[in-house]
Amino acid sequence: MKKILFSCILVLYTCFLFAQDREAVMKVLATQQDAWNRGDIEGFMQGYWKSDSLMFVGKTAPVYGWQTTLDHYKKGYPDRAAMGQLTFDIIQVRILDPANAFVMGGWKLKREKDEPGGYFTLWFRKINGEWKIVCDHTS
Repeated sequence: MKKILFSCILVLYTCFLFAQDREAVMKVLATQQDAWNRGDIEGFMQGYWKSDSLMFVGKTAPVYGWQTTLDHYKKGYPDRAAMGQLTFDIIQVRILDPANAFVMGGWKLKREKDEPGGYFTLWFRKINGEWKIVCDHTS
């Protein structure tokens, strides 16, 4: 009986921790969306791992590094008009373990002349107690 009770408590505690982690991952995405919509690409980039090992996969080829990714965003979105208003549609958040999470979702930009959009998959890792994107595949 004690083993069953202990197992139940452990499962509930794990669920509670994963729920907190899910909220933290969602907060990163909400913060990114808000920063983008203020025209703050540097603020948007705070959701990414500030490392040369960060990987971003877009339409052309993989790009490595936080600074390279920032430069890529600045080149592709040189002003507020190009940035438009970003919305995310989060399809799935999976906490894989205490240090890794997977996110799949859609993105859409509302701009004066068009509304581009697509999908993304993100690998989050908890680094120094904070959830950061370590790999982004956006199409």
